[in-house]
Parts: sequence; C-alpha cells; structure tokens
Amino acid sequence: MTIEQRMRASLASLTRAERQAATHILSHFPMSALGSITMLASAAGVSAPTIVRLVQKLGFKGYAEYQAVLRAEVGRLLAAPLALPDHEPRRHPMQAFATQAITNIQATLDQITTQEFDAAAALLADPCRHVAVMGGRLTHAHADYMATLLRVIRPGVTYVSDHLTDWQQALLDLRTGDAVVIFDIRRYEANAVHMAELAARQGSRVVLITDHWLSPAAAHAHHTLPCRIDMPAAWDSTVTILMLVEALLERVQGHCADQVQDRLNRLEDVFAKTRLFRAPRLGR
Repeated sequence: MTIEQRMRASLASLTRAERQAATHILSHFPMSALGSITMLASAAGVSAPTIVRLVQKLGFKGYAEYQAVLRAEVGRLLAAPLALPDHEPRRHPMQAFATQAITNIQATLDQITTQEFDAAAALLADPCRHVAVMGGRLTHAHADYMATLLRVIRPGVTYVSDHLTDWQQALLDLRTGDAVVIFDIRRYEANAVHMAELAARQGSRVVLITDHWLSPAAAHAHHTLPCRIDMPAAWDSTVTILMLVEALLERVQGHCADQVQDRLNRLEDVFAKTRLFRAPRLGR
C-alpha cells in the first residue's frame, strides 16, 4: 500500500488529534508533508508529537523516515511515463464521461477499506440506534434517497433537511450511541462540520460520506467513506456517491434480512389500501 492508502485505511483507528492531522495531510497530499514537522503541525492545528505518533502508527520509526519514503513515492510517480493519448474515434458522445466515471468507481473501491465499509453498514443496521441522515447543497438528494430506502429496511430513521435550523433541532433528539450519516463534498459546508463535531461530542457515531480530498468533518467522524468525484467539467460527478449509498443499503439489508420482508409486506398493504400507485393496464 502507498502512504496515502495506508493513511486512509488507518483513519478509524486514530485519535481525534491524529485524525485531524491525517485529514489535513490527505486534503493537501502529498505537498503538505514534504516540509518540516513544525510547519505541518502548525498547518494542521496539532502538536508536533501528534504528527510523530501518527507516522509511527503508519509503521515508520519517525517523521524523517516517513518523509524519505514519501519523497521516494513522489519521485517514482514523477518518473512514470505519460500515458499515450487515445487516438481511437469516440464511439459514443458519453464514452469519455463513462470512462472517467468507471475510473472514479475503481478509485473509490481502492480508497474505502472492507473493514470501514462493513463497520459503517453494521452501525446503520443496529436497531438499537436511531439514524439521522444529513446532506448538503449538492448531496441533499443522496441523503433523502438514502433515508427513504433505509426507512423501508429498518425503523428509527430521520432525514435532516437542508433547512437552516433543521440540523440543530435534530441534535436535540440524538442519544449516546445513535448514528449520524453526513454527506459533505467540496465546497465543504460549515453546517456539516458543526453537525459532525457536536454529534460526536454528544456520543453519537458519525459516518461521513465525502470526496477523496476529505471534508474537515473527517476530524470528528468515526467512519469516513471517501468517493472519487472529479470530472473534466465545471462540476464534480456524484456517480460514486450514489453507488456507495446503494451498496451500503444492500449491506444493511443483509444484516436485517428477517425484518425487511415483514416491513415490505406491511408497507405494500398500506400502499394498496391508500391506492397510492396505479396498477399497470395489461392490454385493452
């Protein structure tokens, strides 16, 4: 594993200060860690001993060894030959976008460890925990979608809307051990960071779904799931975030298999009684 991969994989096991340092390094990787330990500690808002403990948890004797390995990795990257341009004619107008989306999906799979994914899914499947789901300006739809389907799978799910004061009111009902899912991608939103910090202080478990640059809320998250979202366009792509949401829902459903079918049957009964959906017309 590269240093970046090792650091991402270790996020869940770090102390709050170490996670804050790791989040800063990953958000400005690799340049953030090429200077002195004093400069890095100051930029990350932590102490120099915190940086030392962080790199030791990554398997290095100290900061000097960490820097030497990092510089070697960067050197190999710079020495790698450039990819040749693809001169094949485009087969479809969506081909270039689809290719980048597939690349993003693979990069997301590489960044999210099995342990972190499974731990987040198990947390959301625990019926003893209430779950609150909060999105942002561009991710409120993903949060709403996740909460809607999660309510089918299990009880005790709240969607926190993007209203200015909704997340503060949601904090009032959180108990120790409850789960909070927060979506936050660049440009990172102050509400997401405040929600993560205050929820963690109250004893809730925070699951952060973010981009690979990492929201500052990662410093307060117990489980961080980074998605690759960059595209050669004026906006980022959220294909990987939707994939992650649906993969999490599938995993949670697996944990709650016995109760899901019963909830689905009862929900369908209510739909039938209220005639919410029109039955398909078969023939004339």
